[in-house]
Amino acid sequence: MKTQIDHLVIVAATLEQGVQWCEATLGVTPGPGGEHAQFGTHNRLFKIATPSQPLAYFEIIAINPEAKWPPPNAARRWFDMDDAALQAAVAVEPRLVHFVANTDNIQAARTALKTLGIDRGPVVHASRHSRRGLLQWQITVRADGQRLFNGTLPSLIQWGQPDAAEPLRLHPRNSLPRSGVTLQGISVTHPTASKLQAAYDAIGLDGVTLATGPVNLTATLHTPKGVVQLHSHGV
Repeated sequence: MKTQIDHLVIVAATLEQGVQWCEATLGVTPGPGGEHAQFGTHNRLFKIATPSQPLAYFEIIAINPEAKWPPPNAARRWFDMDDAALQAAVAVEPRLVHFVANTDNIQAARTALKTLGIDRGPVVHASRHSRRGLLQWQITVRADGQRLFNGTLPSLIQWGQPDAAEPLRLHPRNSLPRSGVTLQGISVTHPTASKLQAAYDAIGLDGVTLATGPVNLTATLHTPKGVVQLHSHGV
């Protein structure tokens, strides 16, 4: 299976706060995103792709105060966004908390993790409207909303409808202009790095530097303000 970095997840207390932080920290204004009705969230996006990470984009996401939540039979929000500790952290400042990996076979990748005793969660079908049409994707979301490994094990995503002939035709990167920000690398430290490396290998993910140490997810970006590193600091 082919798996690569899809996007970084930065959680903010409000989308307005996220935009202001982005402008001050990275020197760019994020582009429009949309609403995720089934999770009660909304986002702003911009491209950070490079030749080695051609799909990469940057997502600032926040709970949508205008969303009707919870909908019937709803689980918890994705990316641990209902977690009290995460909410307290992003109330101070928006924070890099996770990344999502694109795969061409989400069911096989999920099964590969399950053989290691890792339940990445069921595959959820999701969609939102964009300026270029309806974006549709499948993504692993646990009922408890947990990211796992403190956000350093990526959620899995597969764009398009199941068995679509051109699954990446409506990938968000296709409607995002160049932002002046590029992803230079992702690095992870974690006390259980060996188990995490086995998980990366199982899904065919490379391009992430991994070492044993205190929990941290780091994204290095080249921006109009120079090289900027974002950290999760174990949230």
